[in-house]
Amino acid sequence: MSDSALPEGGGILPARWRRVMKPTTEPAADDPQISPGRLRSARRFSVTGIVQGVGFRPFVFRLATARGLAGWVRNDDRGVEIHAEGDVSDLLSFEIALTNEAPAAARIAAVVAAPAPPEGPARFEILPSPAQHVPTARISPDLPVCADCLRELTDRGDRRFGYPYINCTNCGPRYSIVLDLPYDRAHTTMSAWAMCEDCRREYLDPGDRRFHAQPVACPRCGPGYRLTIERRDSDDADPIRAAAGLLREGKVVAIKGIGGYHLACDARNEAAVTALRDRKYRKERPFAVMVADASGLRSLVHASDEAARLALSDARPIVLAPKRAELAGVAPENADLGVMLPHAPLHHLLFAAGAPDPLVMTSANRSSEPIAYEDDDAAVKMAGLADAILVGGRAIARRMDDSVVHDGPLGPVMVRRSRGYAPGTVATMPAGPPILAVGGDLKNTVTLVVNGQAFVSQHLGDLDHYAALTAFDDAIADLLRMYAVNQDELIVAHDSHPAYHSTARAASLGRQRVAVQHHRGHIASVLAERGALSARVVGVAFDGTGFGDDGNIWGGEFFAGSVTGGLERVAHLRPAALPGGDAAARLPAQTAAGFVDALDRLPDLTQPPFELPAQYQASRRVMRAGVRTFTTTSVGRLFDAVAALLGFVRRMTFEGQAAIWLEHLARASTTSWSLPLDWSGSELDFRPALATVIDARTLGLAPGDIARAFHRGLARSTAALALSLAEAHDAEVIVLSGGVFQNALLLGDVDEALTGSGRELWVNRAVPPTDGGISLGQAAYASVSELLPG
Repeated sequence: MSDSALPEGGGILPARWRRVMKPTTEPAADDPQISPGRLRSARRFSVTGIVQGVGFRPFVFRLATARGLAGWVRNDDRGVEIHAEGDVSDLLSFEIALTNEAPAAARIAAVVAAPAPPEGPARFEILPSPAQHVPTARISPDLPVCADCLRELTDRGDRRFGYPYINCTNCGPRYSIVLDLPYDRAHTTMSAWAMCEDCRREYLDPGDRRFHAQPVACPRCGPGYRLTIERRDSDDADPIRAAAGLLREGKVVAIKGIGGYHLACDARNEAAVTALRDRKYRKERPFAVMVADASGLRSLVHASDEAARLALSDARPIVLAPKRAELAGVAPENADLGVMLPHAPLHHLLFAAGAPDPLVMTSANRSSEPIAYEDDDAAVKMAGLADAILVGGRAIARRMDDSVVHDGPLGPVMVRRSRGYAPGTVATMPAGPPILAVGGDLKNTVTLVVNGQAFVSQHLGDLDHYAALTAFDDAIADLLRMYAVNQDELIVAHDSHPAYHSTARAASLGRQRVAVQHHRGHIASVLAERGALSARVVGVAFDGTGFGDDGNIWGGEFFAGSVTGGLERVAHLRPAALPGGDAAARLPAQTAAGFVDALDRLPDLTQPPFELPAQYQASRRVMRAGVRTFTTTSVGRLFDAVAALLGFVRRMTFEGQAAIWLEHLARASTTSWSLPLDWSGSELDFRPALATVIDARTLGLAPGDIARAFHRGLARSTAALALSLAEAHDAEVIVLSGGVFQNALLLGDVDEALTGSGRELWVNRAVPPTDGGISLGQAAYASVSELLPG
């Protein structure tokens, strides 16, 4: 894999893959500023990437002054601009150091250098930011509190001791407080607080790590926290310590963090966890927990080295890993636990004040609503949910859920991309008019492409909920304003589903619209990340549902071709009946009724050991009557059907629950048995697999062993069909995407089945394989839409 194929700013890639740049331009022998006996020169540098809000200008200032260079540095709409004058050798050393010694949080995409007329400055300085071009500067994601600030936070002799908004150029809020570009204090939610004399002195001191740190503040001049109970302010002098005390008592406390409010409680207090579930109407979906430090993380989960690296990375995501310890009620019937480390100073202060370790930390909302992030809205929504609210004075510019990742068999997998990663640029595309891709209706994100740079928004939620639809509208307006894009100039990409909320919104935007079939969008998202829009591939898209070219429900699709040349559907899962359509996605027994209807012989599945509920027989009657029965090729629904046959017969309370249950059931098995699926040139036939599942269950085989055999058989058949198609269509790469491929067991089995085949296997890295990544694929299609046939 070449570094040029990797996304800049995706944030999930190992540090060793970070590009080390070389000077783009060597001083030419005929440089007009160089002549024999005249060794001074002037050069202009344009630096792009994540170079604002990460201490880059102070870094440049120190580099230049250490080499005796004169000139200036400033933010501009595209990144950072530098003018430097001095000895030729010092300028060359300066240019090399710009990339090789850049701040840890910086992500440099390019350094472009050129000779410049001398201006004769007496010294090097930081200039105010101009506003001249359409902004394309990359905004830094929010950064966790750094070690230096943590030391000050716990030093009783430091003037910022215990200050919950401590930060410096190396840490603190970025995207969650930015209102406009370029990234200056006046364009952030900190503009309401004027710096005190001490903070201003640090801000202006080139030797201080708070030199030009835009959110700098202290207890004397910055925002603070207050505790409210029953809509009234507590009179406790230390609201953070008081909140920690309430958590120890088993109370539920709403806590304002970096990107919104969390609901927190003692993760070891089953009564508190149950109360939180009841109040949120969150019956079974797992909660994430926060631990005070890395040792706490390893005490709760079996964390691989890569999982630990992810947990400690600047993004500080929730990391999913196999449980080591059981926390009653936190992640019921789930073999994994989501764990994160503190990322805000407030979290460290809560643990220092005696808050329980671990803490449940879940988005402050009722089930399926977006996270609350505005104080007045939170006060209303938290009534009845939280016993108290810890309110922070600094406003949040946009809501940001916690990101979620896991260490998969092929490397890190993004489950939800939000705080700590968004809005990093994850791909570059052919330059052209600005593109807005509005995603799908589930796990929505939107992507804006400006001058070929693709900016992917934070996770916005499911658009069936009004609050999520409002967040969707806000995110679009936010990105267009931030990057000064005129709505009338947009090319708008959207899902081909005619009834999606996102499709309806797209109809009112832009000058041109491009409809992208759902599963082609999944495959294109992988190719966009790789910068390989012209690569010939076989793409496999497995998920729960998507509107197909024929109007049916797709979800088990094989494509051949490229984004630039088009992706042709060349194979698919055998179609099955789906009584009730998408409504069956919550009822595995209803889905099973449609799939088993394709079998020639069938026992009474309402009897032991299956005991399918009344919904199964009702669904069979619906199919016989021909009422609301649809056709699907969905592998996600196939997983639901197998889960029902192996014991998951209740209604699902969150998306993908039955498939997750089936994967975790299979992970406990050590069987080497593989359950057969047939495949021909264009169809993957599930019938032999389902018949064997039923026979094996009737014979009393362990459900876990059957589940494991199903995963292995599906993987081997998928790989075999993909390889056959790759041979037929002259493709060297196989691409996997779609929500089903979040399943680590299935993904690992496919990888194993492809070993030695000579074909590369590509999967999503910077965006989720779920619908959370589909806006990127839509944008990729729109960027080459004029090249596509028809």
